[in-house]
Amino acid sequence: MKNIPLSALIGLFFTGLFFLMAVFAPLIAPYGMAEVVGDVWEPSSSEFLLGTDSIGRDLLTRLIYGGRTTIFIATMATILSFTLGSVLGFFAAVSGGWVDQTISRFVDLIMSIPSLIFALVVLSVMPTTTFILILLMGLLDSTRVFRLARAVAVDITVMDYVEAARLRGEKIGWIIFRETLPNALSPLVAEMGLRFIFAVLFISTLSFLGLGVQPPLADWGGIVKENKEGINYGIQAALYPAYAIAILCISINLVADWILNRTTSLKGGRG
Repeated sequence: MKNIPLSALIGLFFTGLFFLMAVFAPLIAPYGMAEVVGDVWEPSSSEFLLGTDSIGRDLLTRLIYGGRTTIFIATMATILSFTLGSVLGFFAAVSGGWVDQTISRFVDLIMSIPSLIFALVVLSVMPTTTFILILLMGLLDSTRVFRLARAVAVDITVMDYVEAARLRGEKIGWIIFRETLPNALSPLVAEMGLRFIFAVLFISTLSFLGLGVQPPLADWGGIVKENKEGINYGIQAALYPAYAIAILCISINLVADWILNRTTSLKGGRG
């Protein structure tokens, strides 16, 4: 613990706190997720620590369950995007030639369409389920991961130890997972934190626009949408999820920066 900087400890604390609250939401939430327990926009009290929302549900409970939904979708989408994007990026770089050009140009085509517009078009004609949201976000984000993974892998594939593996007759799978991936971890880890943050912001944006998580499920963007009118009357119900998003994103960034500093020694390769 002595070697961990204070900024990383703060990031780890809040990141761990958010994830624990997401995992144990049913145990720590004071009320049911969709349970109406009071009047509209009641102020903070001993009974409702953050007050109530636009239809009388406990706002703290909604935030806890909303965090569970937001973090779950963002985590699954990030895992999908990195699994697909990294493997395709490494595969394109190791294969080279027409394989690399075909995959790269297809990714360029997808990236030429703004992600939010692409998502809005898809979600306007498809059912808005958690699975569809994870799949859509993961596929869209995998294009960014692909570009990074390919760029890093192109530099690694010209190293002597990779050439030696080729001469030994190693298969593409070996070169990707045993030679390329371990030496590409540093930038990928930093990018994973960034992509998770963008996933949180993206799902919150979709929910705010009405095409993300659907009621009665709660997520932070949806809570902002449900309570935005209260801002006109000085009610902060819509601001609490915004604070939660900001704290989570800053915490993830602090952790990602620390991990990046710890893994920079991998950049030089195995030599």
